[in-house]
Amino acid sequence: MEKPQKVLILGSGALKIGEAGEFDYSGSQALKALKEEGIRTILINPNIATVQTSDNIADDVYFLPVTPYFVEEVIKKEQPDGILVAFGGQTALNCAVLCSAPGFLRSTT
Repeated sequence: MEKPQKVLILGSGALKIGEAGEFDYSGSQALKALKEEGIRTILINPNIATVQTSDNIADDVYFLPVTPYFVEEVIKKEQPDGILVAFGGQTALNCAVLCSAPGFLRSTT
């Protein structure tokens, strides 16, 4: 399998009980590691107070809610090679489950 050129990361969203800073930390570390590998990173995260959304962490940041509607719109525009959700806590995981509906990802290309 070829190395992806561009990936979409669903961020941690609003920090709240049960979704604390560890998701922001792991997400920002994932973004840094991907960048070191030369992979372009696209982040969806509505929380301007996270490290993930700091300058030079992700290549492009969309300050949008982590919901299927906005994920679909960003996928249509950016055409990423992959989507990473494990770094965003329950918000990203719940969104990924909704996006896994049959045909969802095919309809965005």
